[in-house]
Amino acid sequence: MAGQNELILLASIVFTFGMTLAAYKLFGKSGLYCMSVFATLFANIEALVLVKAFGMEQTLGNVLFAATFLITDILSECESREAANKAVWTGVFTSVVFLVITQSWMLYIPAESDWAMQYIMPLFSNTPRMVIASFSVYAISQAFDVWLYHQWWKLTEKKTGDKRKFLWLRNNGSTLISQLINTLLFTVIAFAGTYDIKTLATIFASSYVIFVFTSLLDTPALYLARRISDKKKLRITPSDFINA
Repeated sequence: MAGQNELILLASIVFTFGMTLAAYKLFGKSGLYCMSVFATLFANIEALVLVKAFGMEQTLGNVLFAATFLITDILSECESREAANKAVWTGVFTSVVFLVITQSWMLYIPAESDWAMQYIMPLFSNTPRMVIASFSVYAISQAFDVWLYHQWWKLTEKKTGDKRKFLWLRNNGSTLISQLINTLLFTVIAFAGTYDIKTLATIFASSYVIFVFTSLLDTPALYLARRISDKKKLRITPSDFINA
C-alpha cells in the first residue's frame, strides 16, 4: 500500500505534467518557457531534500527535472528545434541569476529583529554547489536530449516516410538516455564527498528509476501536447496570414 511520500510523489507528477500542458494550451511557447524557468529554479531547492519513497532514498526535484525534459520534447515536436534549445538556455541563464542573487543574501547583516536569516543561511549556503552542478549538467543533458530527439526523428521519418509516426520512440529514446547522463553527472558533482559510495549509488539508482517512470508517464502528455498544437494550427485561417 502506498504511503504518504508515494502518494505525494504521484500527485506531484500528475500536477506538474498537467500544468505543463495547461501552460502550453493557454500561453503557447511562452507558457513552456515560464514552466521551464519554474521547474529549473525549484528543482535546485528541492534537490537538497532526501526522502524515502517506493523503498528507495531519493532527492526531491526529480519530478521537476523530468518536467524540463517534457518541455523540450514538446517544443521539439510541436514547435522547432530552435525553440527547444531556447528553453534549455533560458533554464541555464535563470539558474545563474538565481545563484548570484541567493548568494548575495549571505552578505547582508540581518537586523536584530530579523527571524528569517537563521533559516535561509543553512539552506542557501549549500546551494552554490547544487546549482552549479544543476545548471552545468542540465545544459549538457538537455542539449544532448534535443539533439538526440531530432536524430531519432530523422531515423523514424526515413524508415516510415511519415513524420508523425513513432512519437513514443523519439520521446523515450532521447529522454531515457539523456536522463541516464543527467543522473550520473548530477549525483557525482552534487553529492560526491557529502555521502558515502553506498548512498551515492542509492541516490543514482533511485533517481534514475524515478526518471524512467516519469519518462514513460510523460509520453501520453506529449501526445496530448501534439493534439493541442494540431488544434491551434487548425484554427489558423488564410486571413491570419494575410493580416500577419
